[in-house]
Amino acid sequence: MPVIVNPEACNDERGALLAYLDAQRGGIRRSVYGLTEEQARSTPSASALSLAGVLKHVVTGERGWLRILQGKAPGNAKDQMAEWEHTFEPTEDETVEAMLALYDEVARETEEAVRALPSLDTTFEALRLPWDEGGTRTWRWAILHLIEELARHAGHADIIRETIDGKGAFDLVFETGAMPEPDWSILEG
Repeated sequence: MPVIVNPEACNDERGALLAYLDAQRGGIRRSVYGLTEEQARSTPSASALSLAGVLKHVVTGERGWLRILQGKAPGNAKDQMAEWEHTFEPTEDETVEAMLALYDEVARETEEAVRALPSLDTTFEALRLPWDEGGTRTWRWAILHLIEELARHAGHADIIRETIDGKGAFDLVFETGAMPEPDWSILEG
């Protein structure tokens, strides 16, 4: 729980899902805040993941869901696997700044597409992939899956960032102004 989701954004199911999705995006965005490109590309933890790699992966993943939501054919499972295999490896041109700008664009397009759905019960056909048997899915399922995926990777990003410079998720929340630092004195009374 790095930030509190605004309850007013949760007046309906669609708004709640989009608000929680954006809260997880914020965790990913904050993980690279104030770092150099070299730091963001470093792999300082036991994992082979870098913050730039996590950022590229989540942008690519959400863009993939967006393509399906926009009615664009996702291709075949082999093409999907080829794209997925390189999602944690940013190229030289895929700088943190460029990926953050793309993430903003993808997030905006996702919100517009989700709000344009006639219903969250609208279905699509998911490809069969090594990690998923595929089949008919609702967009409610897809958005919840995307929130789950971003939350998992936001946790990875928290660990990587803390390994780089000791800043945890709450440090970054307060430093970036995503949430004011709480009044801890209420715990003393």
